[in-house]
This record gives sequence, C-alpha cells and structure tokens, in this order.
Amino acid sequence: MSEEILSFTELSSFAGQMALVLKSGISALEGITIMKEDAASEKDAAIYGKIEESMLTTGYFAPALKEAGVFPPYFVNLTEIGERTGNLDSVMQALEAHYEHEDSIRQSTRNAVFYPMILTAMMLVVIAVLLVRVMPVFNEVFLSLGTEMTGLPAVLLSIGDGLRRYLLIIILIVFALLLVIFVINRTNEGRGALLKLTSHFPGVRQSNHAVAACRFASAMQMTLSSGLTPDESMDLACELNEDPDFAVVLNKTKQDMENGKSFSSAVFDNRIFSGIYSRMLSIGQKTGCMDQVMGRIADMYQTEIDARTGNRLAVIEPLLVIVMSVVIGAIMISVMFPLLGLMSSM
Repeated sequence: MSEEILSFTELSSFAGQMALVLKSGISALEGITIMKEDAASEKDAAIYGKIEESMLTTGYFAPALKEAGVFPPYFVNLTEIGERTGNLDSVMQALEAHYEHEDSIRQSTRNAVFYPMILTAMMLVVIAVLLVRVMPVFNEVFLSLGTEMTGLPAVLLSIGDGLRRYLLIIILIVFALLLVIFVINRTNEGRGALLKLTSHFPGVRQSNHAVAACRFASAMQMTLSSGLTPDESMDLACELNEDPDFAVVLNKTKQDMENGKSFSSAVFDNRIFSGIYSRMLSIGQKTGCMDQVMGRIADMYQTEIDARTGNRLAVIEPLLVIVMSVVIGAIMISVMFPLLGLMSSM
C-alpha cells in the first residue's frame, strides 16, 4: 500500500531543510542522516530512513525520493534535473518557494469557500430550529385562543413538520453529498470537474484563472531557475495545472511556441497573464532574467488572490447576516401580527 503524498507545507519544509544542508557543503546523504536523527516524529524518521537506505544502495537522491513514495512526481522530476545539472541546492530552494506558493493558494481557496459555507450552515440551522421548535409553540398558542394558523404561518408550520419527520434522511443526504465532494476533490480529475462546474458562477472564472496563472508562474520560475529551456519548463508546468479551461490555453501556447513564436509572445497572445504581467515577462526575456520575473509575477498574483478572497468575504459575510436577519424577521412577523390581532380582539 502506497504512502500518502506529503502536504504542501511538509514538502516546502523538506525542500528548505535540504537547500540549507546542500548550501552548507554537506552531501544529500549526510543531510538525510542528520534530518533523520533530528526528526520531529516517527513518521518523518521512517521517511528519512527509506531515503537513506535507498541512497546507500544507489547513491542517487531523486530515485530515493521516488522510492519513498511520499513525494509527488513533479518534486522528484525537478530533483532529478537538479542532480544531473549540479544545481540541486538551487532546485531545493526553488521547490521550497514553489510549495509555499502552493500552500498559500490552497489556503486562499479554502478561505473563499470554507467561511461562507460555515455561515450558510449556521443560518440554515437557526432557521430550521425556528421552524421545528418555535413554530409549534406559536401553533399551540393559536389553538389555545380557539383558532388555527393560516396563510404563511401555516405553510411554515408544515415545512417544520416535514423537517422534523424527515430530519434523519435529510442529514444523511447532506452528509453523503459532502462525502462525495470530499472524495472527488482528492483527485486531480475531480478537482478539475469542480473547477469546471464553479467557473459558471459570476466572478469565479476570473479567480480560477488568477489561481492557475499564479501556479503556472511559480512553476515556470522554479524550472527556469533550474536551467531548463522555456519549452521544457512549459511541459513540467503543465503537469501542475488542475483547471480544464487553463489547460486549453496552455496547450494553445505550446502549439504557438512549436510554430516559432517566442515564449513571451505566445503567453501574451493567449492571455495567460494580464497586460502588465505580460509586459514584465517580455522585458524579462529580453534582459535574460525571466526566472526572476516569473517569481515576481507569482508573488503579485498571490497578492491579487488574497485581495480577491478578502473582498469576497467582506461582501459575503454581511450579506449572509442580512439574509438571515430578514428571513427570521419575516417568519416572526408573519406569526406575531396575526397573534397580536387575535389578542387585541378579545
């Protein structure tokens, strides 16, 4: 049974430690031995032990990472390139920065989805309690006054009765839906399908493109700084993409490059980056510092993503509170006004 792939935080931490070890003049094997002795958990020690054992047999770092079974293919491929070119320390440093970006992107995406879902769930729970527990109390008051609920209050009471009767089934259906979404989101194909589905919502397509462009820029910065050509870097960067719409753009960009266009021109024509970022890339290609420009573009996109997430939450949170207040207020008013009318007529 294969091990679970390390998280972005764990990958970034591992790459950062290896970069520090290699830049200090210590070999990869000695570094792994040191890291195993200082491991914070038995899990980490076991992983380092597997890597150390493989390196003692083969003498190579990248195959040892692959054999450990907890590193993604992209990490292993870049490590192999760094090992072959003698730039392993630079590759490890680039991988550290890359997976820090990946972790920031994932965290921003979670924030954009998680908090609105929590608020929505709280709103639905409050409304459900109001319908299931409070409305029957008002109904008893109406009955004690010799009348029955009519109109909207009667409809709400019926909804509450239905919720109470089928509460277990509703909970099971919601749990099953959440479980399906969780399982789907564990695979690249599933995440791509969810991105495709959510891209139809207003403003989501732009956010998805910004996330994909940030991931692409980070990957290109890492591969270019490792000594790869733009064509080779494109092939590796495409492996990290999870957005089906962005994949179409990347494939068109690769075709344009194969037909003779320069990398910056192909990126500009296919609008992978917005105008200012494309101009930065063109200048970077002319000055020979394209990897540094890609790193800067990734940072700027990350700032943009964080700003988008913050602005969206700043709008959604008060909007959900307003909706909840209006709904609860409407329910209470629909019951209280007829009740006050009955009491005043007595």
